[in-house]
Amino acid sequence: MPLYFAYGSNMDVEAMRTRAPNSRPVCVARLPRSRFFIMEGGYASVMRDPQRSVHGVLWDLALSDVRLLDRYEDVASGLYKKIQQPVLRDGGVGARALVYIGNSVARGMPHPGYMESVIAAARAWSLPDAYIRELSMLAPRAASEPAVWRAPDGSAQSASAPAPQRTGPAAKVRPRFATPFDRS
Repeated sequence: MPLYFAYGSNMDVEAMRTRAPNSRPVCVARLPRSRFFIMEGGYASVMRDPQRSVHGVLWDLALSDVRLLDRYEDVASGLYKKIQQPVLRDGGVGARALVYIGNSVARGMPHPGYMESVIAAARAWSLPDAYIRELSMLAPRAASEPAVWRAPDGSAQSASAPAPQRTGPAAKVRPRFATPFDRS
């Protein structure tokens, strides 16, 4: 089964039970030399940045779930494309993983509730505080509306990310100067 690196709403374990029901989370990981951003369509993507890293979750993606995830990420219309990238697992071990990246590098505003969902999942996985602060800077400031947003496949999503069951070693490895907030 291929490894899949999730950095946006697919970090949410409950949501992935619906999107890729036969897949399992492996551990936290990071995509070095990349930066998280919101693309013009209102969803997350990554772009090259030699000074940064994107944190996320490594999944053991069942082959039967690849088509489901492609449909969810709207690969057929060209919203996202799939590439193989080196990632660093929790503990610093390298691996190659499937990564969905947006076809647009134009920046946009997130859908209402979308960043709240990403941030909730990042907190549930205990991603670095500095990285969560970086994600929080992309969230809209007015949070009076419910955190529900429309996924690329049109389904309604929410920002309720339960605490995942972590597998593997619990050691946290923080990249050196992964974000501007790591420099102290």
